Amino acid sequence: MVKEKEIKTCDCKPGKTHIGVGGGILIFNEKREVLLLKRGKNARNEAGWWCKPGGTVEYGETTIKGMKREIKEETNLEVDVWGVLPNTEHILRKEGQHWLAVNFLANIKKGKLKNMEPHKHDELRWFAIDKLPKKLTKTTREPVKHYLEKKYIKL
Repeated sequence: MVKEKEIKTCDCKPGKTHIGVGGGILIFNEKREVLLLKRGKNARNEAGWWCKPGGTVEYGETTIKGMKREIKEETNLEVDVWGVLPNTEHILRKEGQHWLAVNFLANIKKGKLKNMEPHKHDELRWFAIDKLPKKLTKTTREPVKHYLEKKYIKL
């Protein structure tokens, strides 16, 4: 049994020392465009690639709450989550990382879009679902494919 003191002193790094749990949300605007972020040089991985907003789930929080928190922290938007997509296994051998991404679908509830983390993201932009940039992360490419194939569960 792990003692509380051991947890507090753990030098754990999600995605590096153990499988990280994270995810993101395909957010749609009123034009049915999808919001993507271009990862900057200080991103945890895949700098220069486009991705859906999201991040790491914190200990004790549900994945859906974690993703809503991450969206607010990154984009200043609050969202209504209306669907869940299949998970994505993301193993980045060159970067020595392994992630399990939980993927959701949402519409904007409120807020004005703003890059809240310019140190991590170079750009935020809306794209038509059929005109996405070529350099998409696996954790974005797979959920888009599943969405287009209607492989999701409405909540």
